[in-house]
Amino acid sequence: MIKQTVVEALDFDRSVIKVREELDKALLSAPKAVRSQTAHLSGTKGKMIRAISLLACAENNQGLIEPDAVRLAVSIELLHLATLVHDDVIDDAEMRRGMPTLHKKFGSHSAVISGDYLFCMALKTASCATPKNEYLDYDLPDYMGRVCLGELRQNMNNRNYDLSEYGYLKIIFGKTAALFEAAFYAGSMLCENEKKQANLYTRLGRFIGMIFQLSDDCIDYESSQDEALKPVLSDFEHGVVTLPLVYTFKKNTQLRERAKRGEVLKEEIHEAVRQAGGVPYTRSVSKKYYDKSKSIINRLNAHPDKKERLTAILNKAYNGLDGVGIG
Repeated sequence: MIKQTVVEALDFDRSVIKVREELDKALLSAPKAVRSQTAHLSGTKGKMIRAISLLACAENNQGLIEPDAVRLAVSIELLHLATLVHDDVIDDAEMRRGMPTLHKKFGSHSAVISGDYLFCMALKTASCATPKNEYLDYDLPDYMGRVCLGELRQNMNNRNYDLSEYGYLKIIFGKTAALFEAAFYAGSMLCENEKKQANLYTRLGRFIGMIFQLSDDCIDYESSQDEALKPVLSDFEHGVVTLPLVYTFKKNTQLRERAKRGEVLKEEIHEAVRQAGGVPYTRSVSKKYYDKSKSIINRLNAHPDKKERLTAILNKAYNGLDGVGIG
């Protein structure tokens, strides 16, 4: 488990390095029974956009970040890793970030238990934060519950080709946006005394999470497997209905009815989404969240460098692989 070895405030770049070090330490020093699995995951870490977001939100007007931000950032990344492990088991995914998924290497039973252990690690790491009254409002289990409910709603709507746009956005509000919201709120509570400002950070995290997932939805139809570092066009194969497909089925009801009968192959779906403009439409929905996010950043009581950093995170989420990669 991560230990409380950080005792001084750090600048942003040093904080990012410290999070990577502490995350590796947590994964590589796990108990022997699970260490092979967690060590494998240490090689599949992504760009840590959630942890980086938390650190950016935690930066004070002197450009420094409290030690608790590092602990909470590691906790967020461990939570994210846990959800990915479980997602891959459910989807029977072969690859994750260019490497074999945990269940393909160690078996599904071992992977599920390893994911559970990562959840425990995340909660233990978060509990190491110095007790403060403000932390009482940070309900990490509630965010975890929202993530789980989002995944359950997605599973309930598997191959539901009548899924509405509203229904889909409700799914990703929990499935993806909740963890981003948690990261932004956790960071803000370390540097903001005003509840109104903390609420702005919370909304910003929620919107960026929505943008991030919508960009990921587009990648499934726009990118090659080498670019995405995971199988593409896999959502439809696994019955996962995303916004490009929701929009396409709304425009092409005959295709939707054929899909219900299992008469449509993924290659035809790809062409139908292209003809219907499913990806541009999804981008337009994402742009609405982007514009709202820009407005929020302008309203933050933050120094220019911090606003610039938050804008860079927003742009990376919006641009997908062009900016940061998805994961």
